[in-house]
Amino acid sequence: MALVILRLLGWRLLVAIPTVLAVSLLVFIVLRLIPTDPAAMSLPPGATAEDLDRLRTEMGLDLPIASQYLIWLGDLATGQFGTSIFFRRPVADLVAAALPNTLELVISGLVLGVSFGMALGMVLFALRGGMAAQMLDLAGSAIMAIPEFLWGLLLIIVLGVSIPLLPFFGRLDPGLATPDRITGSLMLDAVLTGNIQVLGSALRHMALPAMALAMGLVPLVMRVLRASLLDVAQEDYIRMARLRGLSESRILLRHALRNAVLPTVSLIGVQAGFMFGGTLLIEVIFGYPGLGNLMVDAVRNQDLPVIQTVALVYCVLVLALNAAVEVLYLTINPRLRST
Repeated sequence: MALVILRLLGWRLLVAIPTVLAVSLLVFIVLRLIPTDPAAMSLPPGATAEDLDRLRTEMGLDLPIASQYLIWLGDLATGQFGTSIFFRRPVADLVAAALPNTLELVISGLVLGVSFGMALGMVLFALRGGMAAQMLDLAGSAIMAIPEFLWGLLLIIVLGVSIPLLPFFGRLDPGLATPDRITGSLMLDAVLTGNIQVLGSALRHMALPAMALAMGLVPLVMRVLRASLLDVAQEDYIRMARLRGLSESRILLRHALRNAVLPTVSLIGVQAGFMFGGTLLIEVIFGYPGLGNLMVDAVRNQDLPVIQTVALVYCVLVLALNAAVEVLYLTINPRLRST
């Protein structure tokens, strides 16, 4: 089993290298087509033309695009991501501060979306053929028709303003200090330092944006799982289980669900990649300090070093997530281990 997983991860790594290179080249070329001058934006007001020319030479902007790309690629290989034009800070520091927040948000959204989606999928399967199942399916269609950012606004209006149950801006309550940085993850650091107050505040602030991300995943998981359960219910081993007198709930949870969940795992892997993209607007709406917010600020201020780095980080995250889903799929489905 371990050898099969290692072989899969090795193959995924070989595929990931040209993928990351292709994405980096595409992002680099597209950004160089934007009519902006990073050197001019880096200079203070009152700088002379000689200062501009000197800085352009130092930044390598007077070289051909191919040479600029190779220099940037070499810097990436040595862990040098450059300095932000707008924030005047190393890009690596900005990404390191924002990445854990986005990972926490996406993981929370995935957990909520998968949990509710699977629960509703099993309910929909149990109620199949009835009016309640049709109403639940119709509600799923309505939920899917509303984009994530609109769910974010609706949740703010309902649960943040009209019924002020949860905070809807920022990462922590005002006046709370962040715990000592150990892992970079706010919630994990709060657990490791025993700061329950910070952990509770972080969870409350994450609830609404995580719900907004999860809303698009719930109906998809629900429908795919219901369809898979309907197919599995026709299998011979399910009929034999019924003949043995097993209850429907035991048949569902002990026999049908294990095989029916496989297409759902594949769906989760695809949708999780889209969920990272959904954080762009969600983080802006909720003032959440993650990669999405950082990327929007960088685009707004034409901060090319930050845009390039964050785009590559998104690419690597999606590739890593897809590899993790494939490992999970391989673990659940023993038949694939011999292929």
